[in-house]
Amino acid sequence: MKRVQVVTMGCSKNRVDSEHLLRILQERGYELVPETVDLATGHVDEVIINTCGFIQDAKEESIGAILEAAEAKKEGLIGKLSVFGCLSQRYPSELQAEIPEVDEWRGVLTLDTLDRVLTTPAHYAYLKVSEGCDRTCAYCAIPLIRGPHVSVPLEDLVEEARRLAAGGVKELIVIAQDTTYYGLDRYGKRCLARLLEQLAKIDGFTWIRLHYSYPAGFPEDVLHLMADNPKICPYIDIPLQHSADRVLSMMRRGVDGRQTRELVARMRQLVPGVVLRTTLIVGHPGEGEAEFRDLLDFVQESRFERLGAFTYSEEEGTYGALHYPDTIPFEVKQDRYDRLMELQSGISLAYNRSRVGSREKVIVDSYTDGILVSRSRTESPEVDGEILVNPAAHPDPAALVGQFVDVSLTGADEYDLSAELTP
Repeated sequence: MKRVQVVTMGCSKNRVDSEHLLRILQERGYELVPETVDLATGHVDEVIINTCGFIQDAKEESIGAILEAAEAKKEGLIGKLSVFGCLSQRYPSELQAEIPEVDEWRGVLTLDTLDRVLTTPAHYAYLKVSEGCDRTCAYCAIPLIRGPHVSVPLEDLVEEARRLAAGGVKELIVIAQDTTYYGLDRYGKRCLARLLEQLAKIDGFTWIRLHYSYPAGFPEDVLHLMADNPKICPYIDIPLQHSADRVLSMMRRGVDGRQTRELVARMRQLVPGVVLRTTLIVGHPGEGEAEFRDLLDFVQESRFERLGAFTYSEEEGTYGALHYPDTIPFEVKQDRYDRLMELQSGISLAYNRSRVGSREKVIVDSYTDGILVSRSRTESPEVDGEILVNPAAHPDPAALVGQFVDVSLTGADEYDLSAELTP
């Protein structure tokens, strides 16, 4: 039996692609070597790297993984080295010339299977509801890499979700490049709420979480469903990118600053207690000091519970690279990033401290160094902070992994909270 290891770089959408590939490899008789296993522990017949090509940092990380595997191949630890995904889709000839140790280069794979081998803990999984994107954001290369938006048939998604639930998944995280666009191409209208309703009917899921939504045309019926259905977590990941009219226009986001602010207010109005996670870009062409000050004011007003940021990097072939000179110095971008994240640090700390003293239900992701690493409905895995629970006198803390438990929150910093098990 040949041994194969699949290494995934980048986002959770890539992780789903790898999980489908792993099932196919397993069905073909391969022994699957977890990507956490060090290659130095034994020979692997093939390593397959699923790459990311979204922004410069992600590209460098993927290239680093390829070079590391190429070195392992030279040392005889790998028989065959294969690469696929966004990076190799975007730069096939350049990569082949620079890294000849790779035996096979492939681009983005479309895998027709509903079954997967989960690489997440067994109690949560991602459900990718569409591929590609029809948006024309100036800074983004995803449509160039992944092509136009294609929704997965609703019945296929429900069946895949049923199989995940039957396998023990309790938390389902709905993802796509733009989840709010789901259904427009296939059914002629936005069907995200309809899909979420069907998923919520599946026995086994306790939490269903929404990621990667888009502000323009956000379907309000999703907010009503989120407010009414206890299975749908009051949590929205919505990358807003900016708040200043000039920058949003140059980004080609399809909304202006007033509409962006009104959407945030509407979400908070219709879903009491909703937790908003957003992503912002600083240093985009068109961002002067006035526009950056508008962004800081917007963040101060909106009090996002979760916020990440990037400095703008010009991506080849995008509208921005073709039409806007990248004239803002890196030092200015970095300074703005630091100022933004310092502001957000205080907001995050205040939000976390406001929860101290409350009781919450959490799901335990792992038991590490005597601590139960957990999350509530307001934390998503891999991107948010964690709730670190002291198991105290529990006779078998490891048995709680993958289970829901009640905790009392006892302390907080800007990222994580501490807690104790409640009787």
